[in-house]
Amino acid sequence: MPQTAPGSDKTRIVVIGGGTGSFTVLTGLKRYSIDLAAVVAMTDSGGSSGILRDEFGHLPPGDVRQCLVALTPDDRATEMLRHLFNYRFDKGAGLDGHSFGNLFLTALTEITGSADRAIAEAGRILGIVGRVIPVTLTKSQLCARLVDGSEIVGEANIDVRKDGGNVRIDYVYLTPKAFANPVAVQALEAAHAIVIGPGDLYTSIIPNLLVEGVSEAIERSQGKRIYVCNLMTKHSESDGFKASDFVHEVLNYLGPRPKLDYVLLNNSPFPQKVLHRYALQHAQPVAGDGERCRQLVGAVVEAPLLAAGTLLRHDAAKLAAAIMAIATREHQPAPAFPQPTAQPAD
Repeated sequence: MPQTAPGSDKTRIVVIGGGTGSFTVLTGLKRYSIDLAAVVAMTDSGGSSGILRDEFGHLPPGDVRQCLVALTPDDRATEMLRHLFNYRFDKGAGLDGHSFGNLFLTALTEITGSADRAIAEAGRILGIVGRVIPVTLTKSQLCARLVDGSEIVGEANIDVRKDGGNVRIDYVYLTPKAFANPVAVQALEAAHAIVIGPGDLYTSIIPNLLVEGVSEAIERSQGKRIYVCNLMTKHSESDGFKASDFVHEVLNYLGPRPKLDYVLLNNSPFPQKVLHRYALQHAQPVAGDGERCRQLVGAVVEAPLLAAGTLLRHDAAKLAAAIMAIATREHQPAPAFPQPTAQPAD
């Protein structure tokens, strides 16, 4: 059963991102009695999503599918539906590599005539707790300009670099320009809290902020703007980044006026054996330089957010609890900028 959020049972929270980061946040937050929405990037161009995008001309379904599954109730009645949506074919001409959920969303788009109606219908079929909203209905490609002047076209090619990933990304952009889905704008403007991240910086988080009208909606919102910092760096995207580097980049793409009110940092120790495996992929723990972050944002909250296991992921329940502690403080405005560091959660 959902837990009642202190202060209000209708706290409005919007999560911005895509991929496994949004999946984790939504999995934790759906257990609270809140008005929950996921605003999802629509630039995925790899794997099953990329093939369906190219062949049908639809918006990519992959990140949407993950958010739909995350918001599906944790009960026996929907357990098989969750498994079905995540099922990926490993054989069959034309089916190998596709997930059932992606095919389902593609079929629904053909039937309903639009991606937003297909997503809404899939949410009703799955009985999701909350809403999944595409950040844009514009078909657009994510591109990256590297510091050496070269360019990479396509989210999948930025995510998995073919050049070895040793040349740093200078900036990313969308072509053609994408315009905000009015439903996403409405949700952002009405939110008590806007949660940005965690997730791949340039391929999951920033693509949302590149959409025309999104940063402006975040600025107009009276809600608290919370950035959840990644646990690990990613080779070719954030090599050597500290927490303040992530914050700085997010602020850069938010624009000159919108700011972040809170940054959530993990202070759990990392298992050395797991770190060694990540190091083979050139991934390192993100250094939590709280002092520098405090110069950039209203408040820094440090808490033990690491999940147990062989993968370094945020713990969904702990992360949701930390977000709710911020979001439900009587719906008061965010602290004046800047603020001292908040006390770590228990």
